[in-house]
Amino acid sequence: MSQSIARAAQALLDAAASRQPVAPIAPGLGEGAGVDTAYAVQEAITEAGLTAGRRLVGRKIGLTSAAVQAQMGVDQPDYGMLFADMEYADGETIPAGRLIQPKVEAEVAFVVDRDLPRDDMTASELMRAIDCALPAMEIVDSRISDWKIGILDTIADNASSGVYVLGTRPVRLADFDPRLCGMVMERNGAPVSFGAGVACMGNPLIAALWLARRMAEVGRPLAAGDVILSGALGPMVAAQPGDLFRVAINGLGQISTRFEKGRQTQ
Repeated sequence: MSQSIARAAQALLDAAASRQPVAPIAPGLGEGAGVDTAYAVQEAITEAGLTAGRRLVGRKIGLTSAAVQAQMGVDQPDYGMLFADMEYADGETIPAGRLIQPKVEAEVAFVVDRDLPRDDMTASELMRAIDCALPAMEIVDSRISDWKIGILDTIADNASSGVYVLGTRPVRLADFDPRLCGMVMERNGAPVSFGAGVACMGNPLIAALWLARRMAEVGRPLAAGDVILSGALGPMVAAQPGDLFRVAINGLGQISTRFEKGRQTQ
């Protein structure tokens, strides 16, 4: 591991531990650094988490919108790791101080019931491997000050992952349409975000397929029981202490979470 990768990883680890954001890390990665370098930083952070006893329980996909990809100057999504200590159930409260500058996205989550080791997996194979779907909220966060991120910053920072909330009523794929399911997100009772499955790479299943193939390719394949967060169905919304968020997704039901009142880190 190069010194620049190690320094960037440690800076992000320190920011996560202290809840104090840092300046963008991309400039310190060196001239010519690209997404491979940023993923090397992410991998160093992942290994540090595993060494500390954290458990991987899934993966997430980000940048599923063509407009956001264009804004970031990339032509494909990115991915991040989901650890067990990031998961909350429907109705649970997000503790004050857990996150730095949270924003909420509504997503379709999939749970797989078998290992997915092949990087040439087909869509039909993936559909057979999915045990159920659940409504989800990904609460993204950034260890970079004021969300002043480029593509290298967000990839290195575990794709700007924070925590996530899962529904508790599993739904079979045959019982809803991932592409056409509509979504409404409310904050404190007021609608603040709208979307549908088609906004996520045309279909959340297509996003999940990209992720499953990519994870096999990079040597961190999905395993039985893992969660896939398949990408945002609509715009993200900033959260403040005391906010109550509720998401309804056609065919999947509703979930909610509240942000505990307390001092914000930033």
